[in-house]
Amino acid sequence: MTNLTTSDGDARSTILVVDDTLDNLSLMSELLKDHYKVRIANSGEKALKYVQGDGRPDLILLDIMMPGLSGYDVIRTLKADPATRHIPVIFLTAMSAAEDEREGLSMGAADYITKPISPPILLARVKTQLENKAAADFLRDQNTFLATEVGKRTRELSAIQDVTILAMASLAETRDSDTGNHIRRTQFYVKALAEKLQTHPRFGYFLTAQTIDLLFKSAPLHDIGKVGIPDRILLKPGRFTADEFELMKTHTTLGREAIEHAEKQLGMQVEFLHLAKEIAVGHQEKWDGSGYPEGLRGDAIPISARLMAVADVYDALISRRVYKDGMPHEKAVAIMQEGRGSHFDPDILDAFLELQDEFRAIAARFADSDADMAAKARQIDRLQG
Repeated sequence: MTNLTTSDGDARSTILVVDDTLDNLSLMSELLKDHYKVRIANSGEKALKYVQGDGRPDLILLDIMMPGLSGYDVIRTLKADPATRHIPVIFLTAMSAAEDEREGLSMGAADYITKPISPPILLARVKTQLENKAAADFLRDQNTFLATEVGKRTRELSAIQDVTILAMASLAETRDSDTGNHIRRTQFYVKALAEKLQTHPRFGYFLTAQTIDLLFKSAPLHDIGKVGIPDRILLKPGRFTADEFELMKTHTTLGREAIEHAEKQLGMQVEFLHLAKEIAVGHQEKWDGSGYPEGLRGDAIPISARLMAVADVYDALISRRVYKDGMPHEKAVAIMQEGRGSHFDPDILDAFLELQDEFRAIAARFADSDADMAAKARQIDRLQG
């Protein structure tokens, strides 16, 4: 942090005096040396070389009329550079007309003093500008510090959100026949679909960059409700009976209720969990209204749930399970295509068809290994036993 005081000794402020006349430089040096560190430059070019090098004065006393670069040229260059624009400049000049003073101040000078100078007035105004600069530097440092802290806290909050979602999703995964890679694959499927549809007239208003990020985070919670399904049904390798299927279908509402319960414990609704609730309860709805739990039809189904429906069904078709082999990609795509306009939103399914090679690549990237499947089989045996 910048110290607000400007004391004598090693902490003395540095003043750069710029004038093409040796007598003026000597006079200013003599006047200032007992209070400040004084540096001199007899041309605008030398002044800029000093400032743009290792030297960084706290204030500049600048003549206007000089051979080569004028004082106006120097201040323009200083104000154009973020590294030097905050150095206060006091014009010290024989140009005493009101329009000259107006011009100098309009170019960014902190003050304008005409020659011949009054030493007490000069010292007082130099002191004032140095105090103003110290205060401004302090506030800038504070703002930089606060901006850094806000960024740090934002990153921490995002990490907490990620950990919370993954922890909840992992809880569901421990009781399901899916492996953890199913969670990762569906995350990236949903993200790919959302980015593809970002410019689509039906979806662009919704699929902002922030929403896509939240969809990516929320996707792992689509099956969180399975933690409430009995093992005898959840882990059953064969077909469900009608009663078992009705109970299995409740994982959608159980998922929404689990997230709502977490929000109630916090005493507030959490924005990043809104999409998670939509996905959990709505990913089994179908475009033609034949899905569950509410039998929603068409655009009444949240976009987030429609995206997840495509991602989830594709992954269910192509993925190995403890009790079945995965289906070839081409066959899975053909089945998905048959569901266009019945199971799936037609435009989202079309985006899937255009992205099918990317889906295949995601599946390969997060493929279940033999070790994954063996570990899941052992886990299911423990739960059933």
